[in-house]
Amino acid sequence: MKDLMARKLPPIWLQVLTALGLGFVTGLLVPEYTEWWSWLGDLFIGLLKMLATPLILVSIISGIASLGTLDRLGTMGLKAVSLYLMTTAIAIPIGLAAALLIAPGVGFDQAVTSTPDPVPPSAINPLDWLPQNPFAALVDGDPLQVIVLSILVGVGCTLAGSAAKPLVDAINGLSAVIYAITDVVVKLAPLGVFALASVVTATFGSDVLLPVLKLVTTVYLGCLIHVYGGLSLLVRLFTELSVIQFWRGVLEAQVVAFSTTTAAGTLPVTMSCVRHNLGVGEEVARFVLPVGTTINMDGTALYQAVVAVFVAQMFGIVLGPADYITIAVTCLLASIGAAAIPGGGLVVLSIVLSSVGLPLEAIGLVAGVDRILDMARTATNVSGDAAVTTIVAHSEDQLSKEIYDAPAE
Repeated sequence: MKDLMARKLPPIWLQVLTALGLGFVTGLLVPEYTEWWSWLGDLFIGLLKMLATPLILVSIISGIASLGTLDRLGTMGLKAVSLYLMTTAIAIPIGLAAALLIAPGVGFDQAVTSTPDPVPPSAINPLDWLPQNPFAALVDGDPLQVIVLSILVGVGCTLAGSAAKPLVDAINGLSAVIYAITDVVVKLAPLGVFALASVVTATFGSDVLLPVLKLVTTVYLGCLIHVYGGLSLLVRLFTELSVIQFWRGVLEAQVVAFSTTTAAGTLPVTMSCVRHNLGVGEEVARFVLPVGTTINMDGTALYQAVVAVFVAQMFGIVLGPADYITIAVTCLLASIGAAAIPGGGLVVLSIVLSSVGLPLEAIGLVAGVDRILDMARTATNVSGDAAVTTIVAHSEDQLSKEIYDAPAE
């Protein structure tokens, strides 16, 4: 018994993937029994909803406040943040376009065409993104208003400097508590995914398998277009440097990010690549790359946009122009806090889906292949970090052309 208890459980991604497979098989073989454990899926979705607002609130405030004073950030910080937001803003339309073109969620004959819940007013008029009553925004859980409120509080903490330290410390403490709760919820994901997958499969049959495979294909295609199309274009436009040399220089970081699915864990490798292969100055690398690890989530935002369209197509829900705008804005703003959330990607995804009234039941299917999707989006995130760092270094005259143009060894 002790030996069994001492054995380590498989990694959570493998548990979830296994649960997805078992859910598929169970839903096909004994669909009449799935209602017995369907409450586990409802519980998992409920926990995600419960965590969504507080998790985004504390992670964004903590992340922005940790950047330091605006004076210290200066021009280089403004360039970095602007470029990071630009890469994310480019990635989202690519994800939406790929999802609309490939249509991974189309093919459910049982789906009933409908329209989503009314789009929140804050999604249509940018002026309404500012909550008239911050407490009401938190209670109602309006995604855009919560995100904007979090950004404003984070910037306010930065402007206040040392006077805001007690508040920042309290938020960091609250973050630790919420992250711990999130970790528990993530550990329950296999049970929730099994229940959701079995119920969906029992409802739709084997037709559910093809859309999941098409979802993976769509995310990977979108990431490839963004990385080798969008980011290459930015590097070329802002620096006129060789794009081929750039990708040769960051290849090692991409491979590590793809295999480990952690941008923060890949940071030392990315730092080494941009300094020794691309000639980026140490001061720029040490500042811009950690900022990117905190706020740059272009791959994650692209993935969330694809999944939102996938879920709408899967359930036969018709999205209008305002819905796509809402998805894009929510993905852009939510991505700022996504990097700080350990294992909270599904929570952020639930916010994106909720912003246009899409059902959260499909999260179970997405969670099952999340590890595979995470490999692509993490490599994309790291590629964006390296591209922005190179552009900023070039603009600050902190890039060695000799090192950048050196032939591969």
